Amino acid sequence: MASRRTILTVFGTRPEAIKLFPLVHALRGDARFTPRVCVSGQHRAMLDPVLDFAGIRPDHDLAVMRDGQGLDRLFCSVLAGVGALLDRERPDSVVVQGDTTTALAGALAAFHRKIPVVHVEAGLRSDDLGHPWPEEGNRKAITALAAVHCAPTTGAAETLRRENVPAGQIHVTGNTGIDALLWTLDRLAEGADVSSATRSVLDRREGRHTLLVTAHRREALGDGLHGIVEAVAALADRPDVTVIWPVHLNPAVRAVVHHRLGAHRRVHLLDPLSYPDMAAVMRASTLLLTDSGGLQEEAPALGLPVLVLRDTTERPEAVAAGTAQLVGTRSAPIVAAASRLLDDAGAYRRMARAHSPFGDGRASQRIADLLAA
Repeated sequence: MASRRTILTVFGTRPEAIKLFPLVHALRGDARFTPRVCVSGQHRAMLDPVLDFAGIRPDHDLAVMRDGQGLDRLFCSVLAGVGALLDRERPDSVVVQGDTTTALAGALAAFHRKIPVVHVEAGLRSDDLGHPWPEEGNRKAITALAAVHCAPTTGAAETLRRENVPAGQIHVTGNTGIDALLWTLDRLAEGADVSSATRSVLDRREGRHTLLVTAHRREALGDGLHGIVEAVAALADRPDVTVIWPVHLNPAVRAVVHHRLGAHRRVHLLDPLSYPDMAAVMRASTLLLTDSGGLQEEAPALGLPVLVLRDTTERPEAVAAGTAQLVGTRSAPIVAAASRLLDDAGAYRRMARAHSPFGDGRASQRIADLLAA
């Protein structure tokens, strides 16, 4: 019988945890592997609830989060921490996901030791190094280091081929974020708890259209975030609208959002939601306004139209499918696009189609099979 392969999965933020917990589940349930999990703690407060919900206890926790630390210090801390771990454990492969500082540092540590890097969600590009920043640079750098590229879509795979990644290293797997969403919806159907605070907000909508809003991108801080906030204020002035906004923990985001919207009686500003709470709110919403990459993938699977609060997206498949629209960060275009969907039933129906171009819920098993091979 072949020996079990040791796979180290490295992540540190809430989005990474969401997209990698289905793969960790798959590896832990497969006799071909000895799976190990290392978290950096890059987003401590937002990471741990996902781990608890998914039932994952990390084997290693670098605990690198420090108040006010910059990207340089964060990168160096993760690079050194993962490097020391790799020297001790020497796994067969290292798995990273997406485009975070943790993912890049983990990939580089493995590359330094000639340990194959498996990049989950490979091939995403906005083709603008400033948007999103620093994520676009991170993912392009990880592509240069990776040995196995798990592209979520055929479009992402084609991008990698255009960048001269060898065809034999590229595999279209689907997006593990859809695996996570479907697993979570199953848990909700089985009675998984939604917090009393979230349930109370949903109960107070009184039949109004529900707009779910998230915005946190670094490049939007300043004029961009102010434009988004003014648009949300204008939409919330409509008597037929309720806004639910789980506000990112970044103080620069919270200050602007709470100052402008904190007193509006139809705007509910919440702390970041647990993943099951967010899934429950998405399922109950009319429209999503977001700059989040993961939500651009999840919402189409629920038939939830998405207005993308950015000028570019590395997920063009949803735009091409007609379930998402780029609206930028200026107030007037956001209000116009949202009002059209709220007032024109035909326009809304054309976007509100439960169609996911990002996967079928089996991406994690496909990646596990690649790791075994």
